[in-house]
Parts: sequence; structure tokens; C-alpha cells
Amino acid sequence: MRKIFVVVLNWNGKEDTFACLESVENLETESLELETIVTDNGSTDGSPEQIEKKYKNVKVLRNRENLGFAGGNNVGIRFAFENGADYILILNNDIIVDKNLLVQLIKVMEEQKSVGVLSPKIHFAPGFEFHKERYQKEDLGKVIWYAGGELDWANVYGKNRGVDEIDRGQYDKICETDFFTGAGCLFRREALLKVGLFDEKYFMYFEDADLSQRMKRKGWQVLYAPTAHLWHKVAQSSGIGSELNDYFTTRNRLIFGLRYASLRTKIALMRESLCLLREGRKWQKIGARDFYLKRFEKGSWK
Repeated sequence: MRKIFVVVLNWNGKEDTFACLESVENLETESLELETIVTDNGSTDGSPEQIEKKYKNVKVLRNRENLGFAGGNNVGIRFAFENGADYILILNNDIIVDKNLLVQLIKVMEEQKSVGVLSPKIHFAPGFEFHKERYQKEDLGKVIWYAGGELDWANVYGKNRGVDEIDRGQYDKICETDFFTGAGCLFRREALLKVGLFDEKYFMYFEDADLSQRMKRKGWQVLYAPTAHLWHKVAQSSGIGSELNDYFTTRNRLIFGLRYASLRTKIALMRESLCLLREGRKWQKIGARDFYLKRFEKGSWK
């Protein structure tokens, strides 16, 4: 029997985590053995205690501090390895899963042995769309957030394919994708053991694109699997223009781009970073500075 671990990362988000765990409890498993872990990133809202009280079958791993997306998930992944996981499903705590999600993802994994990681089709949870005024009531829950990822290598930015489009079946083919999304993805144990886990230098942002590149360079496929789907309560507060976004995007684009982009793009990135040091917004300046000072992981973030 194949053993699956579900890893949900929590940081002061107990209500979202409760809703996520409720949906995980309803997953169809067929012949799968399923265990659920919550990795708590130093929450101060009582989350760990309340999760343990409410969900007796969920293992809560407590980190003393916020290790970020990369570090927090790595704690859960290592625990899953130590306890015999064949596959590991990573979920943001603001995710609601379709009951057939896991069965559909495992089916693709079993049919295609070269796949290292899969991401499903992801819709905005109703009411969490970027442009709510565009849609009719009947469209809610069908607006795409992720249908595969596309990397703009000239500018070192990632984009979710299909974002803001109403799902009419236009992205219903399994295909290779430039990057999986850490919001929801299924890993094969062997792939992670050979490639390594999330790079904790990033803390948050670009860690999934980085692991996608390492997977591909080691010969593993990174696929989008639309037969499986879930819903995402997309965070608005960390979006474009926020201080958090300014800091981690500025710093981590430099880490990622100088690892993987062409020489021409690397030179352009360096020039851009020097401009940001002089003329950028406060946290863009700090992000560029921290890159050159090698202040990684949480760095100077408040």
C-alpha cells in the first residue's frame, strides 16, 4: 500500500487551517494510506494546541520560530521521509481540496514514472478572485488561478498560466510546466531524495521555481495535471507593491536569476539591482542590499 503524507503549513492561520483540514479529511483514498501533518511556524494565536485538540489524527510539528515557506515545509517533508512516505502532498493552509484530488494525482504519478512533482489545476476560492467585478455568480469557483506556470527568462518573472480566466476546459491537457506551485503539489519521494528539498535561502517566493529547475536538470518531469483540482484563498496582503513582496521578490529574483538565467539576463539583473539600491522603494533597496551582503533566509525582513 502506497503511503501518502499531507503537509499543511500553518502560521497564525488557524481558521484557514481548520477549513483545509476539513477538506483533507474528505479526500478519497481508495488503496492509499494517508497521514496528515501540520507544520506550525511559531504561531502565537494558539493554533498548535487547537489543531491537536480538534484533529486527533493530525500530527502537529512545532517550530520555535517562523522558518518561512521553504524551511517550514522542509520540516514536514523530512518527517514524512522518516516515517516511510512514498508521496508527499504539500498544501498551503488556505487551500480547499477536491475530494478526488489525491486519487487523480497518484494516478498520473503511477502512469508516468519520470514525474518528480505534479501541480493540479487551481481555482480561486469564491470571493478571493483578483477582479471580482468581472464575474457572474455562476462563475465563482471556476476562475483559474493556476493552470501551469510560465517563466519569462528575459525578465526573470513567473506567471501562472490561465490566471483570471473562467475555466471552460481550455487547459485540460496534462503537460510539462516551467514550474509547479508550492500552494499545492505532489512530490515523489525518490525525486526529492535525489534532487534535495526547498532551498531555505529563499524563505518565501521563488523556492518552487528553484526546485522545479533542479528537478528538470536531474531528469525529472515537472507536470501540470488538470484532472486534479483545488481552490485557493489567494492572499491579497502580500501582493505586488506590498513591502513583503518588494523585499523577497527583489532579493530572490537575484538569487534565482544569477543561478539559472542567461549571461545577458544576469547582466541586466545586476544593473537593475544597482538602480534599485539608489532609487527603489524602501524594501526593494533592502532586498537588493541583502542579496549583496548574503543575508538570506529571513534576512532583514521585519
